[in-house]
Amino acid sequence: MPSSPSPGRPRRLSRAHLRQDFAASLVVFLVALPLCVGVAVASGVPAELGLVTGIVGGLVTGVMRGSSLQVSGPAAGLTVLVLESVRAFGLAGLGVIVLAAGLVQTALGLLRWGRWFRAISLSVVEGMLAGIGLVIVAGQLYAAAGVTAPDGGPARLAALPAALAGALADPRAVASVAVAAGTVLVIVGWPRLPGRVGALPGALVAVLLAGLVTALAGLPVATVRVDGVLAAVRPPDSAAFLLLAEPAVLGAVLAFALIASAESLFSAAAVDRLHDGPRTEYDRELVAQGVGNTLCGLLGALPLTAVIVRSSANVRAGARTRASRVLHGVWLLVFAVLLPGALAHVPLPALAGILVHAGWKLIPFREIVALWRGHRGEAAVLAATAAAIVAVGMLEGVLVGLGLAVAKAAWEASHLRVDHTDEPPPDGASPPDGASPSDDDRPPHGVLPPHGESPAHGEPCPSPHDAPSPYGLPRPPAVGVLRVRLSGGATFLGLPKLLDALEALPRDRPVEVDLSGLHHLDHACRAAMTAWAERHTAAGPHPVRLPPFPDPHAAPAAAPAGP
Repeated sequence: MPSSPSPGRPRRLSRAHLRQDFAASLVVFLVALPLCVGVAVASGVPAELGLVTGIVGGLVTGVMRGSSLQVSGPAAGLTVLVLESVRAFGLAGLGVIVLAAGLVQTALGLLRWGRWFRAISLSVVEGMLAGIGLVIVAGQLYAAAGVTAPDGGPARLAALPAALAGALADPRAVASVAVAAGTVLVIVGWPRLPGRVGALPGALVAVLLAGLVTALAGLPVATVRVDGVLAAVRPPDSAAFLLLAEPAVLGAVLAFALIASAESLFSAAAVDRLHDGPRTEYDRELVAQGVGNTLCGLLGALPLTAVIVRSSANVRAGARTRASRVLHGVWLLVFAVLLPGALAHVPLPALAGILVHAGWKLIPFREIVALWRGHRGEAAVLAATAAAIVAVGMLEGVLVGLGLAVAKAAWEASHLRVDHTDEPPPDGASPPDGASPSDDDRPPHGVLPPHGESPAHGEPCPSPHDAPSPYGLPRPPAVGVLRVRLSGGATFLGLPKLLDALEALPRDRPVEVDLSGLHHLDHACRAAMTAWAERHTAAGPHPVRLPPFPDPHAAPAAAPAGP
C-alpha cells in the first residue's frame, strides 16, 4: 500500500492524478464561469474583466506554491469595494489600486507575515462577510428589478421595499424579477436532484436555463454587453499612478490588501480541513496572491482572492494537485478567446440572482446564533462590523471591527475578579493577634476561682474563650481570617473595582491576600494595594498579610534537579 505524502510536501503528478485533475478542472470551470461574469457585472466593470481575473488566478496564481487545491479568482467579497473604487477613481484608478495592493501582499508574504493574518478576530471576518452580503443582496435586488440603486447602504436598504413595489407595476420589471427569482430557485434546488444531474453546478444550469427561457419567450430583459477580451483590457497609464499620492487611494490599497489577504488565508484554512493532502504554506500563498493581483492590476482587471466556493468544488471533484486549478484557467482562456459572444445571451437578471444567492450565503447565520448564545461580546463585534460596513463603507467598517476586537481583548485581559472567604475561628483558638485578656478579666492577685467551678471528672473542659470569665465578664471573641483572592489581570482599568472591594472589608478582622491567581499586576495596582494595606493595618487591631509582589523582571526559577 503506497504511503501518503507528508503534509508539507506536494503530491507528484501521476497519470491517475492527471485524470482526476482534468475532470475536476472542468467542474471548477463550470462553477467559475458564471461567477466571474456575475462579479464583474456587479462591480460595474465589463464582464470580460472577470474572465481575465479568473484566467490569471488559474494560470499564474495556480502555478505558484502555497495552497495546492485552493482556486483563486474574482470574489463576491470584494464587489462592494471594487464598485466604490470604480465610481471614485475610474477603471484606470482601479488598476493602480489592485496593482499596489498586490505589491503590498507580495511584500508581506516575503517578510513572512502571512501567518499573522490568521490573528484577525474571526468575529471581524464574519462581520465583514455579513456586511458585504447585506450590501450585495440589497444592490442586486435593484439590479434584478432593472432599476438604479441609490448611493449609500442605509438609503439602499430603506428604499428597497418601495422600489420592489413599484417594479410590480412595470411589465418589463416583472419579467426581470421573475428571471432573477427563477435563477435563485434553480441554484438552491438543483443540487438536491438525485443522480449525476444534481452534481452539475447549479449556477451554470440556472444561467443556461435563464438564457434559454429569455430567448424562447422573448422576454424584455437586458443581457450582458460584450466588447471582446482584448478591448476590455486597459492597463493603467502613467497619469493613473499619480492617484497614489491621494490619501483616499492609499486607504483603498490597504483595504484591498487586508481584505483580500484575510479572505484568502481564511479560505486556505477551511480548504485544508476538506482534504488530507499538503497543508497550506501561508507566506507562499500570500506571495502567490500578491503576484496574481499585481498582474491583474497591470491588466486593469478585477482583484483576485481565493474563493471557498470554487475551492470546495475542486476538492469535492477529486482534485489531487495544482494541475486542476491551472487547467481551469486554460478553459476560461479558451472560452474568452473562442466563445466571447456567448456572453451576450446571458440575462443580467440571472447574474443578479447568482449574486443575491452568493451574498446571502456570505451572511453567517449559524455562527451569529452560536456566538449570541455563548459569546455575546463576539456577537456584538460581528454586528457592529456589519452595521458599519452597511452604513459607512468597507474600509471604515473593517477598522471599526478591528478596533472593537482589540478593545474587547484588552478589557478581557484586564478583567479582575476579587473573591473573599470568611474562615470561622477554629475550636480552642487563641485570642486574636495582638489581643490579650483584659485586666478586668483577670482574677485579683492571689484570689482563686470559687470552689466547685471546675468541671466534674470526665466532663469536657470548655474552651477558655467559649466559657465566661469566672467573674462573669465576657472574654474577647476569637475571630476568623478573611482570605481575599485576586484572579485575572490587575491593571489600572480594574483599579476602581479592586479598591472598592478591598476598602469594603471589615477593619476588625485579620486579612490575608492571595495573588496566585493573577496573570498580570501593573504598577498602579501594586502601589494602590500597598497603600490600602498600610491604611487597613493602622485603622484596625490586625495587620494585613500581603504577600510579596512578583518581580516582572525576575528570571523564572530553575526546576529542582532530579535524584
